Amino acid sequence: MSRYVGAIDQGTTSSRFIVFDHAGTIVALAQKEHTQIYPRPGWVEHNPREILDNTREVIGAALARAGLSASDLAAVGITNQRETTLLWDKATGAPLGNALVWMDTRTDRLVAGYVADGGQDRFRARTGLPLTTYFSGLKLRWLLDNLPGARDRAERGEALFGTIDTWLAWNLTGGPRGGAHIIDVTNASRTQLMNLASCAWDADMLAAFDIPEACLPRIVSSAQVYGVIADETLKGARLAGILGDQQAALVGQTCFAPGEAKNTYGTGSFLLLNTGTEPVQSTAGLLTTLAYRFGEQPPHYALEGAIAITGALVQWLRDNLKLFDVAGQIEPLAASVEDNGDVYFVPAFSGLYAPYWRDDARGIIAGLTRFATRAHLARAALEAAAYQVRDVVEAMQADSGIALRALKADGGMVANALLMQFQADLLGTPVVRPQVLETTALGAAYAAGLAVGYWSGPDELRANWQAAHAWEPAMPAEQRERYYAKWKKAVARSFDWMD
Repeated sequence: MSRYVGAIDQGTTSSRFIVFDHAGTIVALAQKEHTQIYPRPGWVEHNPREILDNTREVIGAALARAGLSASDLAAVGITNQRETTLLWDKATGAPLGNALVWMDTRTDRLVAGYVADGGQDRFRARTGLPLTTYFSGLKLRWLLDNLPGARDRAERGEALFGTIDTWLAWNLTGGPRGGAHIIDVTNASRTQLMNLASCAWDADMLAAFDIPEACLPRIVSSAQVYGVIADETLKGARLAGILGDQQAALVGQTCFAPGEAKNTYGTGSFLLLNTGTEPVQSTAGLLTTLAYRFGEQPPHYALEGAIAITGALVQWLRDNLKLFDVAGQIEPLAASVEDNGDVYFVPAFSGLYAPYWRDDARGIIAGLTRFATRAHLARAALEAAAYQVRDVVEAMQADSGIALRALKADGGMVANALLMQFQADLLGTPVVRPQVLETTALGAAYAAGLAVGYWSGPDELRANWQAAHAWEPAMPAEQRERYYAKWKKAVARSFDWMD
């Protein structure tokens, strides 16, 4: 039996390869950032070739650092930025253009047309999703309508659609020489083209969005052997797990029981609550999504609160405003003042996602006076992440009737103790950080390992989970509610900016 499991973690800003042992601890890791392309305001693109090249590079680097080869891996899993959308040539593997990133808003007019013709929730019963620029289906429609020759080639099956998991799986398993054109149920559920109940492409949605089925990948389980990797970097290893990044973090946090929840603080933030084997339709602005499907077992569903901008706001303060040199400097800067100085930052750079779903919103800084300093701005930026998470928690509790007893937290921002304490204070609930912070990659590894019998089942995975730290709420309730009321006032000011 091979000793380890590998996970490709292809995120919004970087690609990583991580090797885990049976206890779920990290054996080797390599990471490389890729270029963020902004052709116009609201447009965000990635170069698919760069992502593939970087993925190959980090696989080789991680294996070399640990003195390992593909034969040491029982299986390999993939986790990915979910709604990012691309088309490529089936015969050559060449992308027809850049990938449209999940936060890209160029489909806003398409969205507005569909909303005007039936309301934002007209497809929610089928797909669990509201109409918004976020999801892949209308991004694909835009590519078909705007890339020269794309629609004709897609209708003939000569151009293939995929999210990033599809792109990587196809290339790793042979590409033009018989690569597997697949998408797992979690990523398929983010296209707004999959029927939640059947876990199959929905003919009525394809007709509504004018999408040719010939270009679509085959929908597969999150944990099964998809094929043997042909790419030299991992030649001979079994590709056996695929999960969208937030569902992967749910699995990595071992939230297998209904009512268990996690929040990932990354470029954006994503809070998922396991609701079991029946989808729960939201009435409070959340998404109903696939949580995971292991082999032939029934699919598990989740309620999700998707927040577009949290960690990306820190990056923006660093890169655009030059407020500090490295992201880690924001915490001591924010901690140098005792509170936010009545400054509130609503980072609606791409509109507001859950629970508001306002494509017309744009970012604002409210409450500025001559007293405000860059430290207050830094603190307001961190607090914005916590306020947005509370918005989602309130909606989640309204939909599910389940009161959150503790929040399992992961992602890059959990290293920020000031933010984590403020989050616990604002929720009035403990926030718990796990021993292994790379829960997204770990979830992909778990899915792949389950598929090949490296792990026996969820109970064995639960035994691996350990808490590293817990933040207990300490803020008086009156102060918490006063802060939150001001935040809601600021959010309202961000609405109706775009016509």
